[in-house]
Amino acid sequence: MKTAARVLSITGLSFLLSGCLWAAIGGAAATGAYVLNDERSASQIAKDTAITSGVKAKFIRDEYIKALDINVDTRNGNVVLFGNVPNQEIENHAVLLARSVKNVVGVTSRMVIVPKPY
Repeated sequence: MKTAARVLSITGLSFLLSGCLWAAIGGAAATGAYVLNDERSASQIAKDTAITSGVKAKFIRDEYIKALDINVDTRNGNVVLFGNVPNQEIENHAVLLARSVKNVVGVTSRMVIVPKPY
């Protein structure tokens, strides 16, 4: 029992000294402030976050989409896609992938077609 207490104490102390504790506290405070300044419920914010994550995951796994080139914002189940894509086909494909994610209400594309130079 004493060994377990020592391990926990050392782990907690190293966590505190490394600054991780303050980052965790700061992150929790920032999240709390975000929730307080948003008219959506905490459960809706969680659903929107899950939708955004689901869309980004599909983009990452897709062989045609460059996930880092497309930003995804979600509000009340409505997804907005921002970024640059090389052609209309890729834009349409990104919209279809986003629509296929659970709980998506609608998808709006604000992507810009920027053809790649040869």
